[in-house]
Amino acid sequence: MPLISDDHAQEISNLLSRRHLLGASLASGLMATPLAAYAQSANGGGEAEITVDQARTAPIPIIIPTLGTGLGQQISSVISSDLDSTGLFKVMGGGAAAQGTPDFAALKAQGARAVVTGSANGSGSVRVEMRLWDVLTGQQLQGTAYTASGANWRRIAHIIADVIYERMLGEKGYFDTRIAYIARTGARHRQTTRLAVMDQDGANERMLTSGSWLTLTPRFNPVRDQIAFMSYANDRPRVYLFDLGSGSQRMLGEFAGISFAPRFSPNGGQVVLSATRGGGSDIFVVDLGSGAKRQITSSGAIDTSPCYSPDGSQIVFNSDRGGTPQLYIMSASGGGARRLSYGQGTYGSPVWSPRGDLIAFTRIANGRFSLGVMAPDGTGERILTEGFTVESPTFCPNGRVIAFCRQSASGAGGAGFASGIGSIDITGFHERPIRTSTGASDPAWSPLNG
Repeated sequence: MPLISDDHAQEISNLLSRRHLLGASLASGLMATPLAAYAQSANGGGEAEITVDQARTAPIPIIIPTLGTGLGQQISSVISSDLDSTGLFKVMGGGAAAQGTPDFAALKAQGARAVVTGSANGSGSVRVEMRLWDVLTGQQLQGTAYTASGANWRRIAHIIADVIYERMLGEKGYFDTRIAYIARTGARHRQTTRLAVMDQDGANERMLTSGSWLTLTPRFNPVRDQIAFMSYANDRPRVYLFDLGSGSQRMLGEFAGISFAPRFSPNGGQVVLSATRGGGSDIFVVDLGSGAKRQITSSGAIDTSPCYSPDGSQIVFNSDRGGTPQLYIMSASGGGARRLSYGQGTYGSPVWSPRGDLIAFTRIANGRFSLGVMAPDGTGERILTEGFTVESPTFCPNGRVIAFCRQSASGAGGAGFASGIGSIDITGFHERPIRTSTGASDPAWSPLNG
């Protein structure tokens, strides 16, 4: 019995394959064309001198007008929502978008630091023109026209928000991304779990599996339209691969015991995972091309939750080899493991930031969960948020925000239990929920444009 039927797999492929949309032809993809400034005096192309720290203290006042009726209003709404969700922008309405060079004196009087102008037209094929202006300098920071099928209007909005974020703050945005997760329905102790995917803002939810089998820990391939996850399909707990581009699906490797906790290598060519043996588990690397397996730990303990560093040279993982679950780091080839965590309690679920500067983790102490970060040498440990259960951290592509699962305690018969996904800045700033139509857990952020 396949995990996903062939017909359903093809339907999912048609709906969810997204990488081909960028740089493709007008008929099937999304095209971006530079727009020149209206006047030479306004064409400086300069960078706004605003840092994330400045924006956190004083959010950037930016005017996002409506880019037209109907679809234009929807696009403007998504752009505004994306920027507002960061806590780094103060989004101001501006009525209908102006054409030509803005009235900078009037905008300064309103307290705006930046303004967007442009328009959105079409239905079957959509053309959106966007110009971003620095109000204080009178410079056009960006001018681009986007053309795509009408079905891709939300992607255009997310891409525009990414451009605004990058030009104003100097680092790439993360709005044109998705989150894979486990959708949960039913009573607390008898929940149906389904592999699901949605846009990072909770829109466009899609259920990928039927819920016939327990499903856990999805992970995006950083370079391909592919998800690895664990499933109990056919009562054989194993790691599976699902290709969103082709609809193909397969079990990853054949292990004597249970395989679980997969993560891709930075180049997308290997998966590191855990496999049980006896009362413990070891870490293996599986090559996706050849299928070859290589064991890289043999401590006799429970070694699990491996995650590559961004350059692929090291792996952080969780192990109880010292008596209690703690974080360790080793070479990607195995060997030379050294302990990272020394705080109170037990540690798990480590994940490396795409920037390479932080490792996020879950800590359990005094019966309470905490979500924190530390440097890769184990120093600078900081707790970002706490709760009855907070777990499964995952970084957005620029390393600025972490999504995670938050669960509440349950009463008799599971009453009052809730499981959802939230996000928080790496400084512990601006925690907020990410909406889902069902209970949710095990979030995994896609790469940009993924």
